[in-house]
Amino acid sequence: MEFRKLGKSDVSVSVVAMGCWAIVGDSTWGPQEEAESIHTIHAALGAGVTLFDTAEAYGDGYSETLLGKALSDGRRRGAVIASKFNHNRGSGEDIRKACEASLARLNSDYIDLYQVHWRNRDLPLDEVMDTLQELHVEGKVRLYGVCNFGLGDLGDLLSHHFGTHAVTNQLPYSLLWRSIEFGIRQKCAENQIGILPYSPLAQGLLTGKFATPDDVADGRARTRHFSRRRTQTRHGEEGQEAETFSAIDRVRKIAQRIGQPMSDVSLAWLLAQEGVVSVLAGMRNQRQVEQNVRGAGVRLGKEVIAELSAATDDLKRRFGANSDMWESEAKTRYR
Repeated sequence: MEFRKLGKSDVSVSVVAMGCWAIVGDSTWGPQEEAESIHTIHAALGAGVTLFDTAEAYGDGYSETLLGKALSDGRRRGAVIASKFNHNRGSGEDIRKACEASLARLNSDYIDLYQVHWRNRDLPLDEVMDTLQELHVEGKVRLYGVCNFGLGDLGDLLSHHFGTHAVTNQLPYSLLWRSIEFGIRQKCAENQIGILPYSPLAQGLLTGKFATPDDVADGRARTRHFSRRRTQTRHGEEGQEAETFSAIDRVRKIAQRIGQPMSDVSLAWLLAQEGVVSVLAGMRNQRQVEQNVRGAGVRLGKEVIAELSAATDDLKRRFGANSDMWESEAKTRYR
């Protein structure tokens, strides 16, 4: 397993992280036994994964509880826990309460990386950053970062003294979703803010398990890839279903030609991109752990990386600079 530092910090993490939303067994991901979730966390640790990404929003705190249980038998020191507080936290004191509640569920004295899940535009960023710095000084938070910050939000962040201490920006990024390449990625790289891509396999689209858009359940067909006629979308757009599956087919053919699984190739491409620290891959069982870790070991030549990029350039152009996977340009939460 390769390790990289979280932005400008001295903390190194595995280049594949376990995203801990899917283990809660909600309506999006389907039922999951608690024992299986805990076994998956143990399997990830055993495979060299050190970064575990959770949030108070995942299963209304259940994801944090599962992680706390799994790490309670002496495994905590081998794990780097990243968690997040909800966007509706309305004050610095409210953020502090959220942190305390997360610590209790995680059964830990500290959170390694505490993140702003989405920016609350009714709460001054100064108050947010002051609170995170206070939690850091108190030893409750080792590092802090942000999620879903666009160019404007990054500008606001970097204008604040404590904002320059932020080490990561968690963003949607994959071969099928490259909108952060319209400036956000470069801004992060220039300021040593490490990128933690979520949905690196586009919620399973890049595993090859879905042959057509109709094969994707509505719970996973909520992004701008899919038509506004899908019941759980909210973006109001026509979607890019034909173009998305055409791009998937091109990626699949490249993967077949070089003799590698499409999911491995997709993760390897992402890890070759500027500024990427660790990809947050959802893992629900040992098989998925093994698949994602295997992808971290694939090395692609420059020509193949360029070919994969070209295969999805049209899709990148169609989606444009709006990095919100779920909302239209008119309603985007990115600034």
